[in-house]
Amino acid sequence: MFQTPSGGAGQGAAATDSGLMSIGAVLNALRDEFPDITISKIRFLESEGLVEPRRTPAGYRQFSAHDVERLGHVLRMQRDHYLPLKVIREHLDAVERGEAVALPRVGRQRDGDPVTESAESPTVARIGRDELLATAGIGDQELKEWESYGLLAPLPDGAYDAEAVTVASLVVQLGRFGIEPRHLRVMKAAADREAGLVDQVVAPLKRHRNPQTRAHAEARTKELAGLAVRLHAALVQTALGVRLP
Repeated sequence: MFQTPSGGAGQGAAATDSGLMSIGAVLNALRDEFPDITISKIRFLESEGLVEPRRTPAGYRQFSAHDVERLGHVLRMQRDHYLPLKVIREHLDAVERGEAVALPRVGRQRDGDPVTESAESPTVARIGRDELLATAGIGDQELKEWESYGLLAPLPDGAYDAEAVTVASLVVQLGRFGIEPRHLRVMKAAADREAGLVDQVVAPLKRHRNPQTRAHAEARTKELAGLAVRLHAALVQTALGVRLP
């Protein structure tokens, strides 16, 4: 449970006598666990229906302890599971109704709607541009810069593969060590070469007339990708003389 801070930022930062908190106080309460949280992101999550704070007659937001706890759950599910906000909202609403529901994973889309699946069979999810910006805590100009270096690329309909959240998060974290997006082009080039090698191996399966053989190509691609990632990690650790836990 989050503790109400004694200080605050922004308008009316302290908690009110009723125990309700301003958006500035909520920002301070969440910042220890989520250093990248901003007032803009809290407002965005409200606009997406993840939290519904009360309003004063003057229009200022007032958050209850339950609101702050719910925001914490939302941010944790974004950070740890990379779930789209729609899925997070539906999951939390079900939990608050007292339903026993497992943490969902989002699968491939059918007819434009996400399909939730068990954690044992994760597949491809999609995320909108605004949600990606809010989740990563970056601005539109930063995203455009990353795209210019090939680190991220939108799908034809303007959405992004959910893995873009992982990429964006890692780019942000590397940036804290002074590694700029332009420095990461070498990693992108290496990844493209590794992907090309995997594609070369599975290409005959993808072109096969037998549907079962073509389906097997996807499983083989995942297996080879996993091996390539493990080899890449091992080679980097060997080159640096370190061993990750």
